[in-house]
Amino acid sequence: MEIKDLEAKIDELIQLCDELERKQAMMEADRDNWRQERTRLLEKNEMAKSKVEAMILRLKALEQD
Repeated sequence: MEIKDLEAKIDELIQLCDELERKQAMMEADRDNWRQERTRLLEKNEMAKSKVEAMILRLKALEQD
């Protein structure tokens, strides 16, 4: 292999590493967004559960009257 061939291969590997670093950064940002969305949805689900439980208790109380 010639020096120029090695230089070309090294340049290609550098570009590949740069691309992989960009993709990894994007994936990490996506993961953070998904985690935030998951947390938000879990909180929303818990609120809905509490409301349903409160409604059930009110209905049971009405039945007893």
